[in-house]
Amino acid sequence: MRREQYLPEGCSPQFPSHQPLSALQEAMERQTILEGMALRCDAKRDLTVSLGGYEGTIPRAEAVHPSISGSERDIAVLSRVGKQVCFTVTSIDIDGGGRPHLTLSRRAAQEQALAWLLEHAEPGGVLPARVTHLERFGAFVDLGCGVTSLIPLENISVSRIPHPSARFRVGQDILVCVTDVDPTANRFYLTHKELLGTWLENAAAFAPGDTVTGIVRSIRDYGAFIELTPNLSGLSDWRGDLSPGDRVSVYIKSIRPEGRKIKLQVVENLGPAGTPEEIHYFITDGVIKGWEY
Repeated sequence: MRREQYLPEGCSPQFPSHQPLSALQEAMERQTILEGMALRCDAKRDLTVSLGGYEGTIPRAEAVHPSISGSERDIAVLSRVGKQVCFTVTSIDIDGGGRPHLTLSRRAAQEQALAWLLEHAEPGGVLPARVTHLERFGAFVDLGCGVTSLIPLENISVSRIPHPSARFRVGQDILVCVTDVDPTANRFYLTHKELLGTWLENAAAFAPGDTVTGIVRSIRDYGAFIELTPNLSGLSDWRGDLSPGDRVSVYIKSIRPEGRKIKLQVVENLGPAGTPEEIHYFITDGVIKGWEY
């Protein structure tokens, strides 16, 4: 699904410098979505935005679409300071000194993005998104112009993780898959794990006798489950020096596709895992009609 004009905030270039005022007047007439940097938020919760050498104001009422989660909370506006925001130009007034005063609407940009998403997003559809914040229960992502949705923790990957920060970082560009759309509530339900490949697709990158790195995800009396990829884990014998979150080197003893099992042996504990690695996607566009791990 192509929708370059409705990308997540921060993904589009900012309005270029040294543009004549006529360029903004044309953008206002066309209701073109622009992007600029939010410089500050005043006591009335109005945002001041820089766009190509001009400054504009997004009034509090125009800062967040009411159907977006947290829209009534001041933090929804305050948290935009220092970040790029999408908007349309709603009015251009010239003061007595000949300086233009621009009134902008982020809400109008979000209304356009919502309309596009409601028309084009469908169950199984793949969309680009940007991670906005992480909670223990899942990752919030921007689907376009600040329209946010949640990927529940259990939908992030097949390999179980304790927190979304084990897989994502704020500001990361990812792909998501739509599971359902509620047009009445302007809500989109998302998943992620289906884009990361089946068991067989992931296991094809490994062979018995290989030594590779992995991350300890859980420990049981009978052994430790070690993630080789976000959608592939194997079982090693129990060791007393392992803890969840440790990065380890492992020797692959056997791969059994018929039972979808991989037997591992830990070679060395390499210490706590660092920043999550970049994600490899097996599916990057189109519509997923059915998926079986």
